[in-house]
Amino acid sequence: MSAAEGPLVVGVDTSTQSTKALVVDVATGRVVASGQAPHAVTSGAGRESDPRQWWDALTEALRQCGEAAHEAAAVSIGGQQHGLVTLDGHGEPVRPALLWNDVRSAPQGRRLIEELGGPKFWAERTGSVPAASFTVTKWAWLAEHEPDAVRATKAVRLPRLPHRATHRAGHDRPRRRLRHRLVGLGDGGVRRGDPRARGARPGAAAARGAARRGRRDRP
Repeated sequence: MSAAEGPLVVGVDTSTQSTKALVVDVATGRVVASGQAPHAVTSGAGRESDPRQWWDALTEALRQCGEAAHEAAAVSIGGQQHGLVTLDGHGEPVRPALLWNDVRSAPQGRRLIEELGGPKFWAERTGSVPAASFTVTKWAWLAEHEPDAVRATKAVRLPRLPHRATHRAGHDRPRRRLRHRLVGLGDGGVRRGDPRARGARPGAAAARGAARRGRRDRP
C-alpha cells in the first residue's frame, strides 16, 4: 500500500444483499482498499436475513481491505432502513430480521393508520405515513403472527452492526420530544435506545479490532 497523504477512514454500507467496506484517504479522496461479502436473503413476499451473518460479512469485508483497515482513524457505518431486528435479553437475535422489502405487513400498516387518526395524523406528527416497508408495521405483523417472538424480544435494533461493535444502543432524532402515542405503540416492554449514545469511537475500535484479528464472533 502506498503511503497515504492524510488519515484513513473506513466507510461501511450494510445493504440488503451484502456488506461493503471502503478505506479512503481523507486528504485526497482516494480509495485505498475495498472489500465486500454477501448476505443470504429469503425470497418471496417475506424477505428475511439472519443478523448474525451481517457481522461475519463485516469482518470478511474488512479482512479484504488488509492492513489499510487496521490503520483507519474512524469507521462510519450506514445501511438499509426500516427492517426489524429483534433481540432477547442477552442481545441475541430472537429470529431472522424482517427486511425493508418484506411486504407481508401491508394489512397491519393500513390498520395502524386507521387506528391512530388516519394519514394526516401520521404525516403531521412523524413526517411520513406507514407503509409495508416500515419497522412499526413489521412489529405489528410479528405481534399478530408470532406472539412468542414478541414476548421474547427485549430490544429492537435496526442499526445492528454499530450495536454489535459498541455494545451500546443509540439513535439520532431531529427533535428532543417524541409523541407518546407513537413511542409506546405496542412496545411490549421493548427497550429503546439512548439518543445520547452517538459516539463513534468505540465502534471504530471494535471494527478495526475485528479486522485485525479476523474474528468470526457471532452477535
